Amino acid sequence: MTGGLLVAGTTSDAGKSVLTAGICRWLHRRGVKVAPFKAQNMSNNSAVVLGPDGRGGEIGRAQAMQAAACGLAPDLRFNPVLLKPGSDLASQVVLLGQAVDTITAGTFRTLRPRLAETAYAALAELRSEYDVVICEGAGSPAEINLRDGDYVNMGLARHARLPTIIIGDIDRGGVFAAMFGTLALLDPADQALLAGFVVNKFRGDLGLLAPGLEMLRQLTGRPTYGVLPWALDLWLDAEDSLAYGRVLGRPPAPRGTEWLDVAVLRLPRISNATDVEALATEPGVRVRLTVEPAELAAADLVVLPGSKSTVADLAWLRETGLADAVTAHVAAGRPVLGICGGYQMLARAIQDPVESRQGTVPGLGLLPIEITFDHTKIVRPARGSAAADLPVHGYEIHHGYVSTADPQLTPLLRDTGGAGEGAMHGVVHGTHWHGAFESDEFRRWFLTRAARLAGRTGFRIAPDTSFAAARERSLDLLGDLVEEHLDTDALWRLIEDGPPTDLPFVPPGAPPGS
Repeated sequence: MTGGLLVAGTTSDAGKSVLTAGICRWLHRRGVKVAPFKAQNMSNNSAVVLGPDGRGGEIGRAQAMQAAACGLAPDLRFNPVLLKPGSDLASQVVLLGQAVDTITAGTFRTLRPRLAETAYAALAELRSEYDVVICEGAGSPAEINLRDGDYVNMGLARHARLPTIIIGDIDRGGVFAAMFGTLALLDPADQALLAGFVVNKFRGDLGLLAPGLEMLRQLTGRPTYGVLPWALDLWLDAEDSLAYGRVLGRPPAPRGTEWLDVAVLRLPRISNATDVEALATEPGVRVRLTVEPAELAAADLVVLPGSKSTVADLAWLRETGLADAVTAHVAAGRPVLGICGGYQMLARAIQDPVESRQGTVPGLGLLPIEITFDHTKIVRPARGSAAADLPVHGYEIHHGYVSTADPQLTPLLRDTGGAGEGAMHGVVHGTHWHGAFESDEFRRWFLTRAARLAGRTGFRIAPDTSFAAARERSLDLLGDLVEEHLDTDALWRLIEDGPPTDLPFVPPGAPPGS
């Protein structure tokens, strides 16, 4: 078979990524050869994938997570178009893994036919190789001002004749209006593909919701395939939902007598924020994202994460007082960690003719290095070791590189060739490697060091935490939620047979061809 399904949403962050992953894991456990697909993603959370030519390329991290749900290694075709916002007005375009252009909203229209052609070709290839392809939409399909030229929502569904379901987040309120309105704003040809709904993040008595679901069926002629409950344990590989002040996950109680408090700066253009999720899997480690300088004063470890616009976010740190708070944290003898763009901010100076084009910009001066940005982007897997030959793996995505460094500086990591990477300088640490803390032994070593530097003598690291196992548990939970709370028989018929032929039109509808 060459079945398919499009999971669209009433809004961004309605639950499309997790529902797609859950359906993928459900099908994979049934023995179906299934693959994920997102024609276009807009995110600065990306994963590195080796292409058929051996070069490293980028796809959205959510699609890498969905690939794991399918039991697959990531493939560049799973997310052929990735837009990485560098500012409010411009985004880098990554096509089949490689950065090809930087565009604005005004110039996107001219490039869109090429992107659509690439996306359609990638989906056709996947459908020829897999039994089922579960596609994820982007934003909302009811953005009628953007329908012309759309190739990720109903444009994709119409091109590939994909049955479509809409997921709505009830936690936001107004879910019935959002689902009905999404359908009613589509033109007749698009409505003919929208087969039904899924409610996400429900808490309470399902009996109270049932009358509304029945009214929605009567109004639209379409069923609700199920109601997914609120699940606190679904926080790994988050794409868009990292909020100010949020504590990641549900940190288990410490093994020792003290907690380790980790404050992660919520940069405006934060990139690969998922790096810190591995820290949050450890018992006794409380990881929160913040924009408040006062919260750094109470933290044991401060993390400067990656950034798509290092110089711009560094300026923001100074404007908000966070730069002074980081410097004060170091002066007090407590540890700081910079990852990729955050590592670059710790330098004495940054020479940037590429992203910001501001030339030489002073860094925070907390590491004796200088950073230079090159037009060639480094995108590659990384593997090596840390102290006591602990194995470390990760990946690199950056334009900046260390052009000058104190020869006595101690590297934080070493690659497989023995070359030093990153830095340790007193309480200040940095690395260009994303994903390094998913390596269990290295994460334990670093957190033990951070606790000692912070004076948390009662903190004890857990010897048995496995990040890979935590991710698998999360994916299995998604599969369980789909099996237990959705009408999987009806979903299977939809995937196998395509959209029903008798779906009624719901007025007013957008003008045909909009």
